Amino acid sequence: MIDDHPMIIEGYQNTLLFTKKDNQELEIDIANNCDEAVVCMDKSVLNKRPYDVLFVDISLPPSTDGKMSSGEDLAEYARKILPDSKIIILTMFNESFRIHNIIKTIDPEGFMIKSDLTSSELASAFQAVLNNPPFYSGTVNSHIRKTIISDVVIDDKNRKILHLLSQGIKTKNLASHLDISLSAIEKRKKQLRDIFEVQDGQDETLLNQARKKGFV
Repeated sequence: MIDDHPMIIEGYQNTLLFTKKDNQELEIDIANNCDEAVVCMDKSVLNKRPYDVLFVDISLPPSTDGKMSSGEDLAEYARKILPDSKIIILTMFNESFRIHNIIKTIDPEGFMIKSDLTSSELASAFQAVLNNPPFYSGTVNSHIRKTIISDVVIDDKNRKILHLLSQGIKTKNLASHLDISLSAIEKRKKQLRDIFEVQDGQDETLLNQARKKGFV
């Protein structure tokens, strides 16, 4: 279990130990940051006792070597060295872009927004991930449904442009975040305005329309 709030981990532990099946034995290791988590994962591989399940919080203190800045990086590392481990993502983030990106890059067996979380939901998620993954909490499912039912198809670059604009990044500063030219960004913004039928050319109007379709 990886989370930088010990009290939260204690709650997770107590819930799982109280609700586990009679035939299940739980051995739980705890890490509070990326460095501790890497040590635990590497050790599990070395000892040939790989973890069955990893609970990973997205907001974590970065590693001291700077290679990992969040739980997303940690989960990607886990996928490489613990390919058979099931990953459950827990996070406060609930923006469509972040959810979409986590599902695409990590494809977790469990994905829960902390504001959805109750003890019974966590217990259900744990058993579902063990026996019949994936398990997504209500907010995650809602964002997925909005994206699927929308008849709008946009690629990752366009999705990231919308996300950055929603964070208050100015168009002139988008290039440094996306590794494409300013003229290419302007073309993509025009495509987005056409897709979302925005007439006035205002970023806020574009974002409002994108929000309605679940893309921001």
